[in-house]
Amino acid sequence: MKILTISHALPQARYQRCPQCDTLFSLPDVKSNESAHCPRCNARILNGRDWSMTRLTAMAVTMLLLMPFAFSESLVSIRLLGTNISATLIGGIYQMAQQGNVITASMVAFCTIGAPATLVASIAYLYFGKRLGMNLRPVLLMLERLKEWVMLDIYLVGIAVASIKVQDYASITPGPGLVAFISLAVLSLVTLIHMNIEQLWHRFYPQPQPQISPDRLRVCLSCHHTGLPDERGRCPRCHTPLRHRRRFSLQKSWAALIAAIVLLIPANLLPISVIYLNGARKEDTILSGILSLGSGNVPVAAVVFIASILVPFTKVIVLLTLLISIHFNCEQGLKTRIRLLRVVTWVGRWSMLDLFVISLTMSLVNRDQLLAFTMGPAAFYFGSSVILTILAVEWLDSRLLWDAHATGNADYTD
Repeated sequence: MKILTISHALPQARYQRCPQCDTLFSLPDVKSNESAHCPRCNARILNGRDWSMTRLTAMAVTMLLLMPFAFSESLVSIRLLGTNISATLIGGIYQMAQQGNVITASMVAFCTIGAPATLVASIAYLYFGKRLGMNLRPVLLMLERLKEWVMLDIYLVGIAVASIKVQDYASITPGPGLVAFISLAVLSLVTLIHMNIEQLWHRFYPQPQPQISPDRLRVCLSCHHTGLPDERGRCPRCHTPLRHRRRFSLQKSWAALIAAIVLLIPANLLPISVIYLNGARKEDTILSGILSLGSGNVPVAAVVFIASILVPFTKVIVLLTLLISIHFNCEQGLKTRIRLLRVVTWVGRWSMLDLFVISLTMSLVNRDQLLAFTMGPAAFYFGSSVILTILAVEWLDSRLLWDAHATGNADYTD
């Protein structure tokens, strides 16, 4: 890890402001096996790992070839009453939409099909767009936010959970599409790890170091470039508005958080799944489903409990603590709050696990069989709450925590 020098360095130094705490420092050259971290909050500012566009494009092409098999071929199958029933990703989404849960089906479709397909299309756009002289800024901005929405790894865990839940009623066998899906999930993870967005910005839109006093420099939260606004008040690299702080950050975070809290109430009280077995109807809330799963497999039940109950409620509590601490200019535990914000940013996406399990299970059993599985009304509320908490974290400008700690009277809505 590189040790960053404080901002009063040589005039030719490459200056950078931390997008998480706004500290100004000089950024050293970083080798491929190194990374540069902020000297104040320890946020990773620059990663030396960087793949060429040729390698990224090769990964994108491979993922594109795997997608038809991973999405439409059988992932797992069961034998029920002498009939083989296969579960596919697209089949589960179709079953959700066919039962009238179009919005919930859209959530699953975006995270498992839309986001990975957008990743592949974006890499292809960068590869060919550079040669054709096209505007690459919108794609680079989108890639920065796309990483947390590609949830193939979480769906893979959902396949295991759904298989364990269904094996009590029928025997489970892996399908031919499972190998393709595992390969696609691994390739997407490796691509996201090695795709260095900052290096792509520097490669496609290099910016000269402004010859001004470093104290006047601002950091762009969209592309993380440090510089001065152009004549239209935009970041010179990505052309988004360059402001001192993210506009209406607190208002938007509060709105998303309050809506998420309201939705969590029916999400946990109403049934999230309904099972028909030999004509008998059994409803399960999130908690009762976990308890039922725990009677047969405690480790898997623990995973679902963490993803479906512990993580959503922890995110709500952490976000409430952070927002209240900003309003009351809290000076204690600043570094702890910063660490908590980073943790909930990373784990928040895993709460989608329950929806993925429901989608896959609906593809395995339907009303035409003796055993039928349908989605309960809580699924929509739960999925909406998860997405809102992810957005609440995204919209919160973490620099406000440092402002409140340092000055006690910062302008939060600039």
